[in-house]
Amino acid sequence: MQTVAILMCTYNGARYLSAQLDSIGEQTHKDWVIYASDDGSDDATLAVLHHYRDKFEGRLEIISGPRQGFTRNFLHVLNHACGKADFYAFCDQDDFWYPQKIARGMAFFEGGDASIPQLYCGRTTIADEAGHPVGLSPRFSKAPSFRNALVQNIAAGNTMIINQAACKLLASTPRQLRLAAHDWWSYLLVTSVGGRVHYDDVPMIFYRQHGANAIGANVSIASRFERLARLFKGVLKEWSDDNITGLGLYRQRLTQENLVLLDGFVKARQSGLAKRCYLFCRLGIYRQTFFGTLGLGLAIFLNKI
Repeated sequence: MQTVAILMCTYNGARYLSAQLDSIGEQTHKDWVIYASDDGSDDATLAVLHHYRDKFEGRLEIISGPRQGFTRNFLHVLNHACGKADFYAFCDQDDFWYPQKIARGMAFFEGGDASIPQLYCGRTTIADEAGHPVGLSPRFSKAPSFRNALVQNIAAGNTMIINQAACKLLASTPRQLRLAAHDWWSYLLVTSVGGRVHYDDVPMIFYRQHGANAIGANVSIASRFERLARLFKGVLKEWSDDNITGLGLYRQRLTQENLVLLDGFVKARQSGLAKRCYLFCRLGIYRQTFFGTLGLGLAIFLNKI
């Protein structure tokens, strides 16, 4: 059985942390170890972690986070753990997992080329603060690809498992690089170099929604209006700027097709309205849902991409 390093980031998460750790303890895939990076909690989070470190008999290691936000904390714990396991699973502090979560994700990697970066991600069951299911995240039916990753992230970090090649790739991310989110960067970088991504439409985690979420599930009407407001404020454009800067550091590793696509994406963003619309149509970039496609069209028209 291959070892899975569970990369958990914590910050003032004592209220829900025990439920998440209990769900890890009940996994059908038993060969796992937890690396928990705490980002300066001042509640009982560390006490909970120390309790479970004893309960799990040393299979939980606690490290100090960089205190630079959740994205940087996830990359911090990934760098710490990279090379110590066969596979790596990102883990939020406030969700809880189906018992077969790791096992189902691991099945995706069977028979694959271990030298190629590979990433598994999936759909989630949305839960309220009490842990009761209230819905599902959107089901994405189009194939994962770099053309999709340039304008949308479908790889929720709390569902992700990556292989050693992907871990090594992500661990090379410069510490000073500004990123929108670690999961979107993971999806972008893995697809850009020709890696393999599998999206599982069967939910394997309960994604708990509450007021302290760093990023919500984005499934409600209100969340769609919130994303629209961010578009008008230029947030998507800023995220694209950051993604392009990051990908530029890996130009020599991008496939030839994706390098041409990236350069075309940059050129289209810098063009006037008519040419911009024409170039984006030729690129074949896409989002996964009807509303996402409408939002993409609006962003292109308003030059907010």
